[in-house]
Amino acid sequence: MGADEATELMNQLYWYAAVISAPVLIVVLIVGLLVSVFQVATQLQEMTLSYVPKLFTAALVLITLGPWMIHKIAEFATTMIHLIPSLAD
Repeated sequence: MGADEATELMNQLYWYAAVISAPVLIVVLIVGLLVSVFQVATQLQEMTLSYVPKLFTAALVLITLGPWMIHKIAEFATTMIHLIPSLAD
């Protein structure tokens, strides 16, 4: 395996990691922003108020998109396993 092939495999790894984690991160970011705006508007500065909605939202997104995420991870793992014989050359 050359350096170009290894770089391409790492590129695929980072791409799959970004694609799989992006939905959860984006939704939690939006919820956190909305809770922060709500806290500023109501002058309610309770620290735990921001964690509960983000945690609930992250769990909801993981439950909803979990099968798709697992499918993408399994797809990547299957691709990498099929590449093992060609790496010995």
